[in-house]
Amino acid sequence: MAKAHRSGLLQRLLQQDPVYDYDLIVIGGGSGGLSCAQEAAILGKKVMLLDFVVPSPRGTSWGLGGTCVNVGCIPKKLMHQAALLGQALTDSRKFGWEHSRQVKHSWATMTEAIQSHVGSLSWGHRLALREKAVTYVNSYGEFVEHHKVKATNEKGQEAFYTAAKFVIATGERPRYLGIQGDKEYCITSDDLLSLPCCPGATLVVGASCVALECAGFLAGLGLEVTVMVRSVLLRGFDRDMAERVGASMQQLGVRFLHKFVPVQVQQLEKGLPGRLKVVAKSTEGTETMEGVYNTVLLAVGRDSCTKKLGLEKIGVNISEKTGKILVNDEEQTSVPYVYAVGDVLEGKPQLTPVAVQAGKLLARRLFGGRSEKVYHTLFWPLEWTVACRDSNTCYAKIICNKLENDRVVGFHVLGPNAGEITQGFATAMKCGLTKQLLDDTIGIHPTCGEVFTTLEITKASGLDITQKGC
Repeated sequence: MAKAHRSGLLQRLLQQDPVYDYDLIVIGGGSGGLSCAQEAAILGKKVMLLDFVVPSPRGTSWGLGGTCVNVGCIPKKLMHQAALLGQALTDSRKFGWEHSRQVKHSWATMTEAIQSHVGSLSWGHRLALREKAVTYVNSYGEFVEHHKVKATNEKGQEAFYTAAKFVIATGERPRYLGIQGDKEYCITSDDLLSLPCCPGATLVVGASCVALECAGFLAGLGLEVTVMVRSVLLRGFDRDMAERVGASMQQLGVRFLHKFVPVQVQQLEKGLPGRLKVVAKSTEGTETMEGVYNTVLLAVGRDSCTKKLGLEKIGVNISEKTGKILVNDEEQTSVPYVYAVGDVLEGKPQLTPVAVQAGKLLARRLFGGRSEKVYHTLFWPLEWTVACRDSNTCYAKIICNKLENDRVVGFHVLGPNAGEITQGFATAMKCGLTKQLLDDTIGIHPTCGEVFTTLEITKASGLDITQKGC
């Protein structure tokens, strides 16, 4: 030891960077976490992804992919598609189709098909992580000290890992009301989209996007739906448009109870779905009211998943009001080696494509970027997945002028709503659309048009563009 000190070797060893298990550990396997982990691995880094879904009070859980894939955009839009198909049956009579037999909808068939597709997406994410050599661990991540996390699996078994950098991408979960019977008898969107039985007569509590989307497709499936509104529909949106949405839903058969909030939920009858009594009070007086429903769906907001991550142990600052993580313009927290992306961030857009783009760009900033040029792909519309329509019929292609900064001079799309998609892009081309601008555009998810924001393969490369499906 003395010899090492005299030679200066000991001092050099002490000044070396610590040896960590990983270059990057990502906590959270949703859209942002997955894109960040994979991009970092592509850039040659040793990456681990920790993801664990705490079951809802009703016991609902799921796999990789986060809210969007499992209990958000994807299953919601597919259920909306089921409702549209029902409406199309009604409309078809006006176009000459004659069908006198009573048409019924099978909730079980729909959810089984949708959950099968959701499961395939989750499995696809696992395969993608494996292909990129990202270590995936199905455990709950919690900081125990600087640069070190504890990972606890569903059996309670613990393991510890260290990393030079961390990214938190834990997202949000639905909020409960804190009234008698809410967690015991009510459900949220976490449960609805994989509910094993038809929810029957449903009370939707809330007037957010989630509340009205769920109410809309349930009514479209022929169910009796009531929406209890505390104040106004779609707070924060254009008032004229919000009221028009409400009026449209009323035409669909949705009933609205304005200026009421539930104060108690009681179970009258067990079963699937059973019967519940809801006691509500007015927000403008002393009036109370009661109603009986088969299902009560709470859609009253979402809370960030930050409380049990051990952030206080390492000094990561969060908002006292919202519980969300505070970051700078580079997604860096108050702890320099800890970053965050997605819905867990304070004051950032809560959108899947935003999280995907943010995760990818964060990895490039941390570990060095790369550039690619891309031109075409086959794609599989979400509406075609459950029906098992051909996954390699739809095609997207752009033609760029290399001499003009890759300005888009040709646009081609074969697929649903092609005319509507083309109209918007035609205007963009008039304004000088370039390939880089397409790459920088956040996609509207899940749509067919968003495929043009994610093109990765040039036609000249000859690489495979086929999609895997039924």
